[in-house]
Amino acid sequence: MRWRIAILISAAIAISYLDRQTLPVAVKAISRDIPLSNVQFSALQSAFLFSYALMYAGGGRLVDFLGTHRGFTAIMLFWSLACASHALAASFAMLATSRFLLGVGEGGGFPAATRAVQEWFPAQQRATAMGIINAGTALGAVVAPPLIAMVLGYTNWRWIFVLTGAFGLIWAAWWKVSYSEPKSTAISRTASPSHGSHQSLPWLGLFRFRETWGLITAKFLSDAAWFFYLFWLPKYLYDARGFDIRAVGTFAWMPSAAAGIGCLIGGGFSSLLLSRSCSLDRARKLALGASAAVMPFVILIPHVPVSWAITLFCLAYFGQQSWSTLVMVLPTDLFPQNIVGSVAGLVGFGGAMGGIAFGEVAGYLLDRGFGYGTVFMIAGTFHVVAFLIILGAIPTMQPLQMPSNLSYEVAP
Repeated sequence: MRWRIAILISAAIAISYLDRQTLPVAVKAISRDIPLSNVQFSALQSAFLFSYALMYAGGGRLVDFLGTHRGFTAIMLFWSLACASHALAASFAMLATSRFLLGVGEGGGFPAATRAVQEWFPAQQRATAMGIINAGTALGAVVAPPLIAMVLGYTNWRWIFVLTGAFGLIWAAWWKVSYSEPKSTAISRTASPSHGSHQSLPWLGLFRFRETWGLITAKFLSDAAWFFYLFWLPKYLYDARGFDIRAVGTFAWMPSAAAGIGCLIGGGFSSLLLSRSCSLDRARKLALGASAAVMPFVILIPHVPVSWAITLFCLAYFGQQSWSTLVMVLPTDLFPQNIVGSVAGLVGFGGAMGGIAFGEVAGYLLDRGFGYGTVFMIAGTFHVVAFLIILGAIPTMQPLQMPSNLSYEVAP
């Protein structure tokens, strides 16, 4: 049952990445009707990421309050309708509004997934489960370029958003009838500190832990690079390598396929180390360090032939999603079940804000002639710095000793 749940959630994450990739891949077709500069393109991604960041934090609380089943249903319905609303856009402002609403919905997806992993899986299997779920990001991103190219071959760009929105509504119905809460929470309790008294922990009280700050800061840096790669890859291929929509549909799925492999290998490697009596601390940090080590190779992308550039994108996507799988599972290793959604939400908030900040920087630099070489050089350092921050903020990876006078339900 638990692995079926992981696959079901992975399908939801695949739809979310398909939805968020529709605009970047179709941007050339959209620009014929609604002209977009680099700064405006950055602003559209920022509109998505800003609401995504807020809802990532708030969505964690929503899922902790509603529970995984009802929370995920509400989240999926909202973001699917928001995705479909792009089809009505007739101006930059309308596109930005739809992008903002899409971020509101999608922001709750990963906190719900993190909570489900802690509910259903013991510590030894959580990284593997999160790898399966996170592989959905790759599936959605792999499907997006060829699907969008095919749809554009038969109709206009507006139907892309109608189609992808419909996928989400179908999934919501599937989830509604297929998901059930685990019959026992014993699995989760074995990996979490014991509960204290009934005094609630204020939501802002989560910031008293340096582990919270460390994870938020690390995610801020690593997702700054990730959202740049994710949203700007098609535009880079259009602008710097002369690709058309057919060429993007042919090649842009390859890095996303590598990302899916990275999800499975990163989580699987950490779980394998645990199964061979490696400590939780060493298993997580070895896998994180290996993932971060491959990321600086992106600095070479603007300086090599296009075939090597695609290869280096594949390596970067592989390393990033191996890294992301492990970072997303860390809140389940450190925090009790009743607040893990809230912690995961704050971590995701940090990541989305990093994406906003660096996306705006990238648009500014590119419109002022600095070129992609400068942008890739900056992005290539982020994961290494993020890994060093995790080492400093979490000296030992183990369940935290929470204050004995507090329960673990986050209060307003």
